[in-house]
Amino acid sequence: MPTVVVMDVSLSMTRPVSVEGSEEYQRKHLAAHGLTMLFEHMATNYKLEFTALVVFSSLWELMVPFTRDYNTLQEALSNMDDYDKTCLESALLGVCNIVQQEWGAAIPCQVVLVTDGCLGIGRGSLRHSLATHSQRSESNRFPLPFPFPSKLYVMCMANLEELQSTDSLDCLERLIDLNNGEGQIFTIDGPLCLKNVQSMFGKLIDLAYTPFHAVLKCGHLTSDVQVFPRPEPFIIDEEIDPIPKAINTDLEIVGFVDIADISSPPVLSRHLVLPIALNREGDEVGPGITDDTEDENSANQIAGKIPNFCVLLHGSLKVEGMVALVQLGPEWYGMLYSQADSKKKSNLMMSLFEPGPEPLPWLGKMAQLGPISDAKENPYGEDDNKSPFPLQPKNKRSYAQNVTVWIKPSGLQTDVQKILRNARKLPEKTQTFYKELNRLRKAALAFGFLELLKGVADMLERECTLLPDTAHPDAAFQLTHAAQQLKVASTGASEYAAYDQNIAPLQTDFSSSSTERM
Repeated sequence: MPTVVVMDVSLSMTRPVSVEGSEEYQRKHLAAHGLTMLFEHMATNYKLEFTALVVFSSLWELMVPFTRDYNTLQEALSNMDDYDKTCLESALLGVCNIVQQEWGAAIPCQVVLVTDGCLGIGRGSLRHSLATHSQRSESNRFPLPFPFPSKLYVMCMANLEELQSTDSLDCLERLIDLNNGEGQIFTIDGPLCLKNVQSMFGKLIDLAYTPFHAVLKCGHLTSDVQVFPRPEPFIIDEEIDPIPKAINTDLEIVGFVDIADISSPPVLSRHLVLPIALNREGDEVGPGITDDTEDENSANQIAGKIPNFCVLLHGSLKVEGMVALVQLGPEWYGMLYSQADSKKKSNLMMSLFEPGPEPLPWLGKMAQLGPISDAKENPYGEDDNKSPFPLQPKNKRSYAQNVTVWIKPSGLQTDVQKILRNARKLPEKTQTFYKELNRLRKAALAFGFLELLKGVADMLERECTLLPDTAHPDAAFQLTHAAQQLKVASTGASEYAAYDQNIAPLQTDFSSSSTERM
């Protein structure tokens, strides 16, 4: 999940801060200190994270484009100049442009806004932007909410009392609300000093940048792994009181399936699975970054000599062309698979399915899957020439049936004329007549076209009066019966207008005698 750090370099950030000692600090120095702490943490624990640095005052500038080189980011912090007034809207517009140019509108992104809480003055200030928010046209819309999935974290170089003395806190909270409530505001607890700034950035790290460590298990084989990026809790919309659902730190492999059987399923998110090597004392050797090159090389050598189940699993899945089904929690599953970046490099990936007992309908319920050895005969055949998947659904799917569609008036006219043609050939066409009649009845009920049912009923009654003297007596009974059933269905009453209910032919002495002759 990429990160954009947006640093306020307006004149208000140069206000001095009374810190113990002889050295004089400004608010921008406190901000740089906190960001240095964040970058050092990410270099050690989040080294795969792409981070960009943007500075702003009345204008914005991209100081460092998206990179994994945190030394470059830290050097840029010490080379920032001071500019004029604060204009948050232009900075947020800049973030929109940078992220969409680099990642598009589908990749989630985290935005860390570092400011002192001063909102600017006059046109372009945050107060002015929020006051005119509802009066804007689509071409001049406020940049929030961002056009991509995002979380906005506001790091204020001020304490809560200072922000509450003005309306700054309310305006910043409005920013979070405009971003669909995704984000949080952090303030300094107590006086402005380096220790309290570290504490504030520590809270951000605990919330958004703590690596997710888990234990991957398969029988008695285990491996400590890091899942990157950190899996976000999933909220099920259908629940009355939705509760965020987080994955377990114990990832249990429950089985293996051919890639062809699982195909390309819908997933919530995709993550890298990185092995964490432990030395004999139990300390982590990887995948962190060490300061000394020699120490890093020796750590990698030690890690390379220790057998690791994660490496074995990755190689096996790649060679056998299979995926591993992994249980993430109660009735929540995912899959582990090998994905190639190039001809020589591949990674072990984990995709998360939607929570539920049956996330992939063509596989059926996950709990009912079992080993091939439990089957009476090999479901894949002796020569691997067939597959038990996809499972056929018990109920016939709507798209597998001949659905009645009335896009043009001619389609409806054709269906009505077909019923009338069969009505004139009763009783020989009794089965076809009721088949077409029930098809039209179901379509009319599905569309809420109850007037059609009454209209067709009137037509059938008219056909009954126009029957010739030579017509079979059963024809009049069947037409009258069908017209009556359509009329009661047109009232919309539940006992007569049930969608699954069909109009059955009327049993008469004539129909029973003709059935006996047949």
